Amino acid sequence: MQNLINWFEIPAKDFNRAVSFYKAILGVEVNEVEMFGTKMGLFPTDGKNVSGAIVQGEDYEPSTNGVLTYLNGGNNLQDVLDKIEKNNGTVIVPKTQISPEMGYFGMFIDTEGNKMAVHSLH
Repeated sequence: MQNLINWFEIPAKDFNRAVSFYKAILGVEVNEVEMFGTKMGLFPTDGKNVSGAIVQGEDYEPSTNGVLTYLNGGNNLQDVLDKIEKNNGTVIVPKTQISPEMGYFGMFIDTEGNKMAVHSLH
């Protein structure tokens, strides 16, 4: 087993708003599809690494409770955090060092009301 996690889904109330938010803060393309009555915005993947999607459907409800997903903050997660509030999200934990070996994290509330986090080594 290479990764304990192999997929994640971020619930959205307003699908287009959520897709715009994540495209802006992460600087990635999001492929929009519909599967089984659920709108999905698929994050890029090479098929070998963990990826996920923004989802809007009957059984998906944004929340600040429950599982917390840490997104890859690239070389320096501050670059992502700097885009959160400009795109109508809220930073709730600024860039904070975990340890010299484990790097840094930060947390935010996205446009949909989900509590999310970013991680980077620098």
